[in-house]
Amino acid sequence: MNTIRVTCAIILREGKILAAQRSETMSLPLKWEFPGGKINKGESEVECLRRELLEELNLSMLIKGRLSNSLFNYGDFTVELIPFIVDYVESEIILHEHRQIGWFTSFELKDLDWAPADVPILQEFLDRTIKMPL
Repeated sequence: MNTIRVTCAIILREGKILAAQRSETMSLPLKWEFPGGKINKGESEVECLRRELLEELNLSMLIKGRLSNSLFNYGDFTVELIPFIVDYVESEIILHEHRQIGWFTSFELKDLDWAPADVPILQEFLDRTIKMPL
């Protein structure tokens, strides 16, 4: 089975977390996710995340930490999602792929319709923030 390695960012700003809604034309249309993307051959996880955030949202970042990788089998392929916790660096967000973004509290994140691979990452993040608030 083909495994696709993908980075994602849990972006923090003033106690809120950025989530992005996939567009109608993307796979998993209208599902919410932490933004990021596929790692290119020869690219490190951090290089990938920096590139993807610039390409998708015009964002720069400061990495604060990592969470556990998430493996999810979508049937035809498996996604290995590699999550980083990052601080928002002031910039104008420009959407290039997503339908919309939002800044949410930890409690509001639970109400979104998440892409399946993001769910374990969301849960680990919420478990950690309960023990150690943002």
